[in-house]
Order: sequence, then structure tokens, then C-alpha cells
Amino acid sequence: MQSGTAAVERVFREEYGRLIASLVRRFGDIDLAEEAASEALVVALEKWPDSGVPPNPGGWLTTTAGNRAIDRIRREKQRDAKYKAALMDYDDTAHAPEGPIEDDRLRLLFTCCHPALAAEARIALTLRLLGGLTVAEVARAFLVPETTMAQRITRAKKKIAVAKVPYRVPEAVDLPERLSGVLTVLFLIFNEGYLATGDGDPVRDELTGEAIRLARILRQLLPEEQEVAGLLALLLLTEARRQARLRNGTLVALDEQDRTGWDHTLIAEGHLLVRECLAVNRPGRYQILAAINAVHTDARSAADTDWSQVVTLYDQLTRLDPSPIVALNRAIAVAELDGPCVALALVEELPLTGYHAWHAARAELLRRLGRSAESKAAYDAAIATTQNSAERAYLSRKRGELV
Repeated sequence: MQSGTAAVERVFREEYGRLIASLVRRFGDIDLAEEAASEALVVALEKWPDSGVPPNPGGWLTTTAGNRAIDRIRREKQRDAKYKAALMDYDDTAHAPEGPIEDDRLRLLFTCCHPALAAEARIALTLRLLGGLTVAEVARAFLVPETTMAQRITRAKKKIAVAKVPYRVPEAVDLPERLSGVLTVLFLIFNEGYLATGDGDPVRDELTGEAIRLARILRQLLPEEQEVAGLLALLLLTEARRQARLRNGTLVALDEQDRTGWDHTLIAEGHLLVRECLAVNRPGRYQILAAINAVHTDARSAADTDWSQVVTLYDQLTRLDPSPIVALNRAIAVAELDGPCVALALVEELPLTGYHAWHAARAELLRRLGRSAESKAAYDAAIATTQNSAERAYLSRKRGELV
């Protein structure tokens, strides 16, 4: 039964974004969509462990959730207005055009990223609705308490309803100004899939795949926007290394990865996009991050990495994004050029004591300096501040190697 339940939960999570998007399109109500989706999950949990996952689980969930939504509308005695919005089961009238591209999830993405919402609310709501992340997982992505994030998501949904935010992709002329929030959302969704914050699967292929799929659509839609090309390149070059990042449930650091296991087709596509961005020469945050990843994936081994170029790119990125996270990553690169002592001084001045990667970076630098007791304490702090099982296993191994 447990294995059957786990299969249901896995499929539901994979299909969540598609399910919610189709329900919102049909019923025009986010809360109703979430409630109906949850009811469909309950039914699936009752039936699938015994009968097995159906051949088309997404279609089964969509049909079941749609029926539950209609039942809820009937119970609330709002039949006429809501039935018209829902088009009913037997209404096969073609949908009216709702923007320059026909994709339910992309419509929901732009709805969640509407300027009427605060920037953090846009990202949080999209991670919840499109990525299918739990409120707790979204909270960890923002480094805020779960109760704070729950309130933020609730307020965002109310704002959409009160402001009557349209469920559509903006017209082409309005797209560029709406783009920044959408790119940030896709980046965070990808990151959650690439190294999940929760204590379940350490890597979630459905999220990385969905982020890349939506980035490809944006690329087709906005071929002149180099930040879209930059984001797609970044995601492809990062995804290319995914299969080599886990071994027996343990994270494998970049310098320890078997580079023959990288996806060189994705790397070639990513490099082509980076060269296109360099030719246009309108650098942005995602283009620079892609260029950094291009340097890493161009090296035949970790020892061949052009760290000078990596630091130069981080210097350029710092001018655009002077955040502590960028400074941390720059310091890690500096360690390869100027040594761990210089890098440690940079790391320790950053206000990131609640961030596991800060503790992990300190632990590694302290290890390289021979300060084993301090390194062990830093590894303990890093382990305590991450729930990802693969990352915890890696950190525990590194700690165990200390004398």
C-alpha cells in the first residue's frame, strides 16, 4: 500500500501545475482549482493503490477534479454564472484567443506574475501553483517562516480575485516589461527541482523539465530578448550535469563529477545560446550566469577550469546584482585563484548565517586551511540547515573525512 500511495503522490506532484492551470482556465477561480485538485488527489489515493495508476493519469485527475469543481459549484448554488464560466462538460466551443500563445500553464504563469502583485508574491504564488511546491518548500526557498509564506500566498490569491487580474498571456507589446518576474520564477522552479529544499526526492525531474519547457516557449515568443536566451542557456548547461550530480543518493560536487556522464547535446545547445548573447553584447544577469556555466562545461576536467574568467564574470555580475549570494559564489571562485584564506575573509563578512551554502563554503575553506575543529562545526551547521537528503549525505561524508 505504501508503494502505491507513493506512486500516487509522485504522479500528482508531476501533474500538479498542468492540472491547476487547466482548472483555472476553465473555472476562473484559483481557490476552487486548488480545492478540486486536492479532492481529486483524495480519490486517487483511495483507488490507485489497488487499481494501479491509469494510463493517462493527468487526464484522469483533470476529469475527476473538474467533476468535483462542478459539484462544489452546485452545492454553493452558483450554477448559472459559474456554469457559463466553466463552459460545462458538454460545451465543445473553441476557446477564444487569450494572448499570442496558447498554453494554459504559460497563461497562469503570467497571471501569477502580474504587476498588481508584489515581486515576492508573484514568485511564491507561481512556485505554489505551477511548480506544485508545498507552502513549506516555498518558505524555505525564500528563507522565511512557513506561516509568513502561507499568508503571503493567500493575500496574493485574494489580490488576483479583487483586482480581476486577467488569465492570459499579455499582448506582444506588453511582454518585455512583464518578463523579469517570469524569468525569476522559472529560475527558482528549476533550482527547486535541481536540488530540492524538502526532505523528499533530492532531485525533481518534473520541475527542471517544466522550467526548461516554459523557457523554450518564452524563447520562441521573444527571440530578441537576450535574457530569455540567457536563462534557457543557463538551465540547459545546468541540467546537462544533473545525471552526474548524484551517486548512490549522495550529492557529487562539480570537481568530483564524471564529465563523461554530462549531456553534451544540452551543453552544445547552451554554448550556442551563450555565443549568441555575447555577439549581441547586451549582458544581463542570466546571460552572465550562463557564461559562467559555459566556462565550467567547457573545461575537460576541474583542473582545466579557467577560474580567472569565472571571477571576471562574477565581477561583472556583482555590478548588476550585488547580492550576498552572488558574493558567496564569487568568493568560492576567488579561493581557486587567491587561496582559501583570502576567500574565507570574503565569506565571513556576508550576512548569510541562515543559509546552508554559506556554512558549507566556510567548512570547505576551513578544511583547506587545516582548521579541522572549526570545519567540523561549520559542516554541522550546514547539515542542520538543509533538508535535502543527497546534500546532507555529501556534507556528512566530507565531515567524516576530517581528522
